[in-house]
Amino acid sequence: MAAEPFVDIHCHLLPGIDDGAKDIAESLAMARLAVADGISTIICTPHQCGNYSCNQSDAIRGAVDELQSALMQAEIPLKVLAGADVRIESDLVADLLSGQIVSLGDHRRHILLELPHELYFPLDGLHANLKAEGITGILSHPERNQGILDRPKLVMPLVELGILMQITAGSLVGTFGEKVQKFSEDLLCKGLVHFISTDAHGAKRRRPLLQRAYQRTVELVGEDTALALCCRNPMYVATNQDVAGGIQHKASGRVRGWFSRQAVA
Repeated sequence: MAAEPFVDIHCHLLPGIDDGAKDIAESLAMARLAVADGISTIICTPHQCGNYSCNQSDAIRGAVDELQSALMQAEIPLKVLAGADVRIESDLVADLLSGQIVSLGDHRRHILLELPHELYFPLDGLHANLKAEGITGILSHPERNQGILDRPKLVMPLVELGILMQITAGSLVGTFGEKVQKFSEDLLCKGLVHFISTDAHGAKRRRPLLQRAYQRTVELVGEDTALALCCRNPMYVATNQDVAGGIQHKASGRVRGWFSRQAVA
């Protein structure tokens, strides 16, 4: 187990609101799994915008309050906060500022951004507009975006720009296949990852577990970096603090070759 509690900033824990937990029983089952795995805090991130434009911010906040009450009644020691997994659309910044989109922890300091899974489009303008409002974008699961997989050298300029990267725990342990796993490992070893999160969707599939990914991260880049990505950086987000951007600690090169094998973007 890690020396510090895990914090998960990407989890579809709220019941019946998207493609995550189907009901409160599954939410509680997921919560028990998370706590047993060492997770102390989860930012609930149902999909917003795109196909889930019906998910309104006040409904998300209310659902988080109800879930926290249910957790307390069930004596499950897990803290939950409001957030969203936000599909990138043209009015995103205006909707965020008006409160129609939920930022991570509802602090309006970090926002979890989701690209369409099948393609990539430039994020420079969005980043600049968010930065002007004092908000930092966190790109969810770049290792699973087909546009980025096809052009992996897109990632480093985004990190240098100041966008933070969140990879999925399952990606590091083979849940999404060897190609995604190797790309995730290479991103990690090149210092291009700021968070590891579960992106959990259920109690039986894509579960809210971080321990195996944490151990793999220790093997690849050491315990200090593993603690930063699984515990400290996500806790900073949950407690409304800044997270250092840019290229993180680099490994000594045990996982090599992905970027060199791919075409330059």
